[in-house]
Parts: sequence; structure tokens; C-alpha cells
Amino acid sequence: METRTGTRTWGPVRQIAWLVQDLDAAIRHWMHFAGVGPWTVYRNTSLAGRCRGVDTQVSMHVGLSYQGEVQIELIQVTSATPSPYQATDGRVLLGMHHVAWLSQDIDADVAEARRRGMVPAFEAGNGAVRVAYMESPAEPGLLLEFIEAVPSVLQGFSSGIAAARDWDGDSNPVTVIDFNQLSP
Repeated sequence: METRTGTRTWGPVRQIAWLVQDLDAAIRHWMHFAGVGPWTVYRNTSLAGRCRGVDTQVSMHVGLSYQGEVQIELIQVTSATPSPYQATDGRVLLGMHHVAWLSQDIDADVAEARRRGMVPAFEAGNGAVRVAYMESPAEPGLLLEFIEAVPSVLQGFSSGIAAARDWDGDSNPVTVIDFNQLSP
């Protein structure tokens, strides 16, 4: 954490996320128009938590790649449950969705965000990591996320940054991990 003009910040933005209709098409588009890759795709993953006060379980496919030290996340929601990825009428939101920071102390960061006038939109986890999405009435439509900086997340960022830096733009463009295919 650093302090500037008396305001606590969370360090550099480490992730920018988009909601997409078709993850595979979105990845092809990002590779073609921006040369972003390689990608790691997590199919059939989920988060359990609370969305704006309602208990929920959200299922999705997620694609991750990097530009420099910033993770590009593409999310395709596959459930119709309450989530920050859907409008209140159930319609899936599309487009730029949130920016995120890695958090060494997610509870303290949420408390600081609340002190600044933000409110939790979604607090969830999946056994491997916890996340907290915060929203501000001053900027509706944009969510700010804290990602718990557990060792597996930090290792994922480190290896993803290295893979993107060394990628030749062609070989092994997508690695898929399907949680429905993994043995218990």
C-alpha cells in the first residue's frame, strides 16, 4: 500500500476485466486485434458468496492473459443466478466490467473501500481464492475488485506474465483447464 496526498491506495491496477457472450470468440478477437496471448481458460468454474445481500453461486468460463503486468480477464457467465455480471432483470452484461487489485488483506481493503463510500456488490470465493467487488454510487456501472493475493494467485500472475512476455504469437495460444473434467 502506498500513500499519496493523504489517500490510501491499493497499488497498481493488476487486472482489467470484460464480460463476453462467447469466450472462445473473444479470445480469438483479442489475439487477432491486440496480439494478446497466450491464454489460460478455466471452464466450469464457480464462485459462492453474496451478491448485493443475496446468497448465490455463479458459474462461468474465464480466460486470462497478460499485457505487461496487467492481467486481461474475459468472463462468460453460464448461470442465471444473481451476480455482478448480470443486470437486475437477469440480462447478462457485456463489455468492460471491472478493474482489480491484488490484496494482501482483503478484509482491511474492503473496510477501507467502505470508509471511502463504496459498498460491497459481491463477496465470494471458491476454496482457492476470495474476491470482493465494490461499487461506488459516484461511478455506477464500474466495479472495483480485490483479489486475495494467495500463493496460487501470485504464482499464476508470475507465470502468466512470463508466458505472455515470451510468447511467439503462434504456439500454444490457449490452455484449457475444465473443472468438470478434473477428478475429485
